[in-house]
Amino acid sequence: MIRPKNFGSNPETISNNAFQNSPISEATAQDIQQKALEEFDLALRTLQAHDVNVIVFEDRDQPVCPDAIFPNNWISLHGGKHLITYPMYAPSRRAERRNDIIEFFEKEHGFTKRYTFEYLEEENQFCEGTGSIVLDRENKIMYACLSERTDIRVLDKFAVVKGYRKICFHAAYANNAIYHTNVMMSMGDKYVVICMDAILEESEKSMLLDSFKSTQKTVIDISLEQMANFCGNILQIRSQLGEPIVVMSDSAYGKYDAKQLDMIGANSKILSIPIPTIEKYSGGSIRCMLAEVHF
Repeated sequence: MIRPKNFGSNPETISNNAFQNSPISEATAQDIQQKALEEFDLALRTLQAHDVNVIVFEDRDQPVCPDAIFPNNWISLHGGKHLITYPMYAPSRRAERRNDIIEFFEKEHGFTKRYTFEYLEEENQFCEGTGSIVLDRENKIMYACLSERTDIRVLDKFAVVKGYRKICFHAAYANNAIYHTNVMMSMGDKYVVICMDAILEESEKSMLLDSFKSTQKTVIDISLEQMANFCGNILQIRSQLGEPIVVMSDSAYGKYDAKQLDMIGANSKILSIPIPTIEKYSGGSIRCMLAEVHF
């Protein structure tokens, strides 16, 4: 996780993020940053109170990175000590990549292999980490909703270096392609949360359902309204004791129905965390704040 210093609504990303809002006049940049910082610290304390091992880095004063709170878009850390860095759509987000963080994982945790995809920015090919790609790590399947920020040519490269099979589809919300797969889909050990109503082609819906069936995932289908309240932007993690925990925001929790919560919580503890400022001005939720570390 990265504690923010310059959090705010990023004008470079709002054009293709239907979940993001511009600041209203009475909400100053300083107010928004302070509220986001308070929400971040509460999220951190909540995770630590449930025995989750969290590595925290401080954002920098310069360069100004309003989305630095979302490290999962520029870096992913995989079993086998593999580290991947990604090509980002917005120039301000490219500045989030930090050599000190990369070196920390290389030196302190022995990540010995790095794949660098950021050179693809020069070719206008983008793929924003586990925002663009939802991974079924057990079955080595990568799911991706194609958009300006998720280019199939980068997905092909990920599939080759990690040995994953890719399943791509098209989805839309508010007349725009959904910018990140992880706002509409989340993969758990036993379940998958997905907004089927956002998927445009019936053939792609069938393709996805066939894959979920073959991998024995229980499908938890969320509505467009639930997706808009970040019900898809949740993450299953594990405590230091190996206990499965599903982390979601209060806004997501409040929009799930009782049956859906029972399905999610059947084998996992549910943690609900209030982050309304972060959600409103960034268009992302708690899942985006967490870059998983797999050893």
